[in-house]
Amino acid sequence: MEPRGVLLALSALAWGAGLAEATVSSEVKHSVSPLAATPCWQVEDFVIAQDCAPCSTFQAKTMAECSMTGFIEQITCAKSKKEEYRSCRSVETEAHSFWKFEGAMICVAVVFALLVMCRQRVLDRKALEKVRKQIESI
Repeated sequence: MEPRGVLLALSALAWGAGLAEATVSSEVKHSVSPLAATPCWQVEDFVIAQDCAPCSTFQAKTMAECSMTGFIEQITCAKSKKEEYRSCRSVETEAHSFWKFEGAMICVAVVFALLVMCRQRVLDRKALEKVRKQIESI
């Protein structure tokens, strides 16, 4: 077997072992987490007491839920009657992100369409030149 093949086989084996190790470690993390540490809204029914709203500067500094998205909503759990906060996504922010993405994709599409048209013109010119030379040689 050539050295390059051996190197590829060893790297594939190492990558597979790393993937297996990551899977096992994530399974261990999930199985170790106690039930008491899970928020009540994950294990029981809940009602949204306050809709998704942006975090204030004080909330952003003090609440871990605000650090993920910058928005939180207040939840009231049905059984335990606990009031908790959870991170949420703003509809306006999601819509804005969607339209920014759509605009970027349209711009990319226009750029590549122009590149295709320019390349087609170059290829057409080369083909016409080739035909012209063939006709002249007759």
